[in-house]
Amino acid sequence: MRIALVGATGMVGQEMLKVMEERQLPIDEIILVASEKSIGQSVKFKDTEYPVVSMDDAIAAQPDIALFSAGGQTSLDHAPRFAAAGTTVIDNSSAWRMDADKKLVVPEINGHLLTEDDKIIANPNCSTIQLVMVLKPLHEKYGIKRVVVSTYQSVTGTGVKALNQMNNERAGEKGEMAYPYPIDQNCIPHCDVFLENGYTKEEMKLTHETKKILGDDRVQVTATAVRVPVMGGHSESVNIEFAKEFNTTDVRKLLADTPGLVLRDQNEMNNYPMPLFARGKDDVFVGRIRRDLSQVNTLNCWIVADNLRKGAATNAVQIAELLYHRFYQKAAL
Repeated sequence: MRIALVGATGMVGQEMLKVMEERQLPIDEIILVASEKSIGQSVKFKDTEYPVVSMDDAIAAQPDIALFSAGGQTSLDHAPRFAAAGTTVIDNSSAWRMDADKKLVVPEINGHLLTEDDKIIANPNCSTIQLVMVLKPLHEKYGIKRVVVSTYQSVTGTGVKALNQMNNERAGEKGEMAYPYPIDQNCIPHCDVFLENGYTKEEMKLTHETKKILGDDRVQVTATAVRVPVMGGHSESVNIEFAKEFNTTDVRKLLADTPGLVLRDQNEMNNYPMPLFARGKDDVFVGRIRRDLSQVNTLNCWIVADNLRKGAATNAVQIAELLYHRFYQKAAL
């Protein structure tokens, strides 16, 4: 299998290389693409230095799969060109997520829907991925009516510029600002741009993408997204209203038995999900499970995941693994 990585020098691109190596994705050839100013530079993968090549050269090489993590406009401009050359694109930007003709995939939830004809596959928003990993099994058993989610999102979700801002502030140094306010010792209720309805784009991604992945427009979702001074890992406080009655013991067992989820819910031992312990891991962690005492058939929980791993790189690589086992491995045999 021949893989291209577009955005190889970026924060998520670097994480994708790390995840591909850790998970031993069977790669016969890797083609690394970045911005024009990076062409000719070398990037390390599996103890070997590879040159960064141009977009045109990568397309001409006709790789089997192209992983994209270089921004929405780059994906809009070049993903169709790869697809036209026969390459399957797995795109980490928001460019194709709500396109009716493109599948929005979390492998554990709806990976079975992918076919060989899907040439552009959308990777969901980081906050959406960890949310739907918990919602999906609950929706199948109890029927979700409404979800209220408040996020506590790491600066790494913004990128290296935001990480540098936080580190500069902690060191008492001046530098380039990714946010309109200091982020250290602060929380900023502003993720992505504001829309006319008063919500941010990030909040509406959670609303629309959740419905698409669950395959049910009846599920109502409202979100507040907040940036917090954490280096790695998004957290979410989630309130879920069900159509059916539930038992919290059954909920805990259901979530504990769901692949990709780790239950941390032992209050007496102070065992609950935190970004501190999720960083660098591929699982989604869930805990603080309790009944909402103010409303019937409603559950509160707390969800944490590394936004650069399962929220981005790992999910994309898992899609590539799925494609390999379903299509390329059989072709090789």
